[in-house]
Amino acid sequence: MTDPAAPRHSRARGGALQRGRLQHLTWPDNPVLVEVERSGFLESVHRGSLVVVGPDGGVLSAVGDVERPVLPRSANKPVQATALLAAGWTPRSGEELAIGAGSHSGEDGHRELVAGVLAAAGLSPDDLGCPPALPSHEATRAAWLTAGRAPERLAMNCSGKHAAMLSACVAAGWPTEGYLEPEHPLQQAIEARLGEAAGTPVAAVVVDGCGAPQHGLPLTGLARGVSSLVEAAAGAPGRAVADAMRAHPWFVAGTGREDTDLMRAVDGLLVKGGADGVHVAALPGRGAVALKLDDGGDRGRTPALCAGLLRLGVPAEQLAAWSLTPVPGGDGVVGEVRAAAALLS
Repeated sequence: MTDPAAPRHSRARGGALQRGRLQHLTWPDNPVLVEVERSGFLESVHRGSLVVVGPDGGVLSAVGDVERPVLPRSANKPVQATALLAAGWTPRSGEELAIGAGSHSGEDGHRELVAGVLAAAGLSPDDLGCPPALPSHEATRAAWLTAGRAPERLAMNCSGKHAAMLSACVAAGWPTEGYLEPEHPLQQAIEARLGEAAGTPVAAVVVDGCGAPQHGLPLTGLARGVSSLVEAAAGAPGRAVADAMRAHPWFVAGTGREDTDLMRAVDGLLVKGGADGVHVAALPGRGAVALKLDDGGDRGRTPALCAGLLRLGVPAEQLAAWSLTPVPGGDGVVGEVRAAAALLS
């Protein structure tokens, strides 16, 4: 019996963590994917794994252990959003669908749109189960701090996903209370959908940073799932998610964010990053790339992702702004973060 005095969502937290602790406690010996060079000196490296699959889901190339389950974090959101549509959520616009599958920066337009999603379902920000946060957009956060404004749930980068989850519960007639419990019908539907799209059952369920269940999948499964969205027929839920994200990339991430800018730069490209060094991208007719950096850092993600996109045939000039990250020194640039040989051969 649940203790009524326990913290909100405690059953989801305890049960999910217990399941996750029992698996995947060892780490593979993955190769170096990204190098950091400073003044001609190799200062740091980022090891990891990366897979490229074709439109049919077949593996075209792989570096590192791409079958060991990882936690895709927010890179699961595009496929996850298809489960919300299947449950009956009907976004009023492509922008609403995009933010439901996105990780926004908490800018004014982001928070206003999420509030509108909630209001359309007869809900309010008080119904959100994600924690309060400050906006991640630097200028917006600075303005909040200057004004002494407290963190808010709407500003949390996953509030769009949570608003969409709640809206799906309302549409399906499921309770909104406890919507983050792994046993809740919404979360059961999400887990089943993620496994279906990946072609393999979910390997672990843990608690994500936003408090929602997070589902472990191998990189091959993550890539296949996202590729299936861009390959879906027009009008299908997967295609609807992909089209909304590509048409409204600012609502997927935000000003100055790599996901937003890459989707604007490469026609047809679907991109979604995840915390702790995960990134996935797909192109219709070409396939998808998914990667995980072992150290969980973000610095090397886009150089590695661009190396994978080159293997999908994206022209190098379209990726130039993200393929190399400058390393500053004094008032100038003294080095670069770049893909290592394992990704360039």
